[in-house]
Order: sequence, then C-alpha cells, then structure tokens
Amino acid sequence: MMQIFRVAGFAALGVLVTLTTSPRSALAQSAPTPATPKTETFGKWSTTVDEIDTGEDLRKTCVASTAFLDASGASGTLTLALSNGDALPPSGYPNLVIAMKNKDLPTSENIPAVFGDSNGKVKATVDTMAGAGGKWMLNNKPEISLALLRAMRRASALDVSFADIPVATVSMDGFTKAYRSLGVSCGFPTGDVAP
Repeated sequence: MMQIFRVAGFAALGVLVTLTTSPRSALAQSAPTPATPKTETFGKWSTTVDEIDTGEDLRKTCVASTAFLDASGASGTLTLALSNGDALPPSGYPNLVIAMKNKDLPTSENIPAVFGDSNGKVKATVDTMAGAGGKWMLNNKPEISLALLRAMRRASALDVSFADIPVATVSMDGFTKAYRSLGVSCGFPTGDVAP
C-alpha cells in the first residue's frame, strides 16, 4: 500500500512539475528580447536608440543628450527623449530634461525658465521631477518645445536659467545631426526643426 502511495505521489508530483514548468518555458520563449542599444556621437551630442520587441510591435526609445559644466564646475546633462509610442512631431516633441546637482536651483512646479543666446530667448516653465533629485523637465507644450528646439539648432551654445538663476551654458555642437538621427530612428519628420 505504501508503494502505491509513493508511485501515485511521484506521478502527481510529475504532473505538478509539468504544470508549473510548462508555462514558464512558454513565457521564457515569448518574452521580449531587448536588442543592444545603438549609440552614435555627433560633436558634443550622443544619441541612443533602445529597441524592445514586445511580440506585438517594436518599441523604440530615442534619446539625444549632452553633458555640461555649470559656472561652479558641477556637471549636468541636457537630454531629449521620446518613444515611437508617444505623440510624435509635429503633434508633440521630445521631452527635455536637465539633470544636475545644484542646491541653489528652485524645486517646485511651473518654474520660469529661459533658454537662448544673444540672438533670441525662449521663455518656458519647468517642473522638478518628483523623486528624481536634481532633475527638471520642460512643460512640453508643442509650440514652446518647437521654439526651443529651433533655438537649440540656431545657437552655438544655449544659456539656461531657472527663475533668473543661471543654470549653465550648454554647447549645441552636433545638436542638429543628433536631432535628425532621432527622427530617422523613431520615425518622425525633422524639417520643422532641422531642415
């Protein structure tokens, strides 16, 4: 009697093992496989395109970024990012984020910001990103974003200030080529910014 129980127990265990491992195997086979991100450099700007095949579509995240130093020597980055799942130009433009450690900069919502050079300025607002410590995101209204992107294309260096406090002067060397690369990678027209 004991042997019958053991055989039945092992048989039941075998069914349980089959039931618990089969779905995992199926999941492992159908799970998205991320590709190695593609990175290029254009002057002081770098682009990264990250692709994930979800099984239903190919999701791409396209990023252009440049590093800078503020007047005190603290480092920061200015980054543009969007996904081919987002509203694409001309309906929407890449999100702009400035990241840096500077305790003197304001942290709240709707902080007045000015971007530009001696040839023109673009007034906008930025919000501190909650939980991101040291990151500010442009309030991404299409008309403001378009004006800012055009100023970035035109300028050799972009002066940035938040609430009349200078943030940094950021090099735009390579920006135009980086922006065009984003358009090619994420499938949007760039003629309104970088003809």
